[in-house]
Amino acid sequence: MKVWVNGSFVDDKNAKMSVFDAGIQHGVGLFETMIARNGRVFRAQDHMNRLADSAAELRLTEKLQIEPLVEALRLTLSENEQEEARIRITITGGDLNMLQQTGESGGDPTIVIQSQPATKYPDGFYENGVLVSLASGRINPYEFTAGHKTLNYWARLLNLQMSAMQQCGEALWLTPSACVAGGCVSNVFGVKDETLFTPVARGEESVDEEPSAVLPGITRKIIMGIADDLGIGTNKKPVSFDELLDADEVFLTNSSWGVLPVVGVRATVQSENGADTQNQPICDGVVGQLTKQLHTSYQNTVDRETAQD
Repeated sequence: MKVWVNGSFVDDKNAKMSVFDAGIQHGVGLFETMIARNGRVFRAQDHMNRLADSAAELRLTEKLQIEPLVEALRLTLSENEQEEARIRITITGGDLNMLQQTGESGGDPTIVIQSQPATKYPDGFYENGVLVSLASGRINPYEFTAGHKTLNYWARLLNLQMSAMQQCGEALWLTPSACVAGGCVSNVFGVKDETLFTPVARGEESVDEEPSAVLPGITRKIIMGIADDLGIGTNKKPVSFDELLDADEVFLTNSSWGVLPVVGVRATVQSENGADTQNQPICDGVVGQLTKQLHTSYQNTVDRETAQD
């Protein structure tokens, strides 16, 4: 397997970065994960635009150039002779001493692109849906990296692991005000009266709303576009946990899953008799028809946009 490191391809066993890199020293960095199908990276431009916007907003670097990055993704896929793949690009602060930076301009970043076989998810995930748990702790919308895809994923991955131990597919994060933010690695949607609703993402807040800790997901954006084409509205708003439980349908979105149905919430409730695990079904606990339709439409969109000319 070949890995793209700062403009050159190296064997994955020889892919290296400095131990003094800011990504290793301080967790300074961003990443994007994409899928490739039919030998093409899906929505590469959208992912690179989000990466560049975050890099500039967080003062990591303003040197990223979209088209060369998109080309580097294509070359990585071609170099590894892959038709279907899961591709990740990671950008860090590079080999620098953060304390000596003036803040006027960043150093040269480290950029790594790796392409791996596409993850295959069981058909039952989509046919039967998954349960979700609640993440431990709360996500802070006032933390300045909130809503960006940074390397600081430890808490998310730990909660995802704990969720899997409860036979759940994802863990939902709440804000300090008990609004639903999303999953560890996903955005969340609800359906009520044939209308979609989803938490407000970073950059979508109104002047009287608190900052959002929700990542403006690429798949999230695609689903809202598909919904518009179907004549279905999407209401972006603060979403309480009770409102999500009361939804007619719930589903999660990310680049790897596409549209993943949620059929219930598994939570541990403390009582005088000890801890008790309870399942709260979403509506009647089965995958909803609109969720199925959006899943199919999303897969068709990926196939159509990656089809070879």
